Amino acid sequence: MYTSLLERHRRGRKLIEITENLCKGCEICIEFCPLKVFEKSDKLNRKGYYLPVVTDEDLCVGCRLCELLCPEFAIIITNE
Repeated sequence: MYTSLLERHRRGRKLIEITENLCKGCEICIEFCPLKVFEKSDKLNRKGYYLPVVTDEDLCVGCRLCELLCPEFAIIITNE
């Protein structure tokens, strides 16, 4: 049976983990997140790339689009 994103969101909070050393600052997660959970930050990782930051983790419905589109596999979404 089809489960809507809203129903999945109600089942539990999501935890967004960004592995800073893998991120290359491509901003795909920022551009494609349907709920605009990410934004660009001023923080650089050790390779000199600007990292995305999570603006409001409670907005995440766990669609995992950021995780699937990240070319460096730097984002992991888990249920708390």
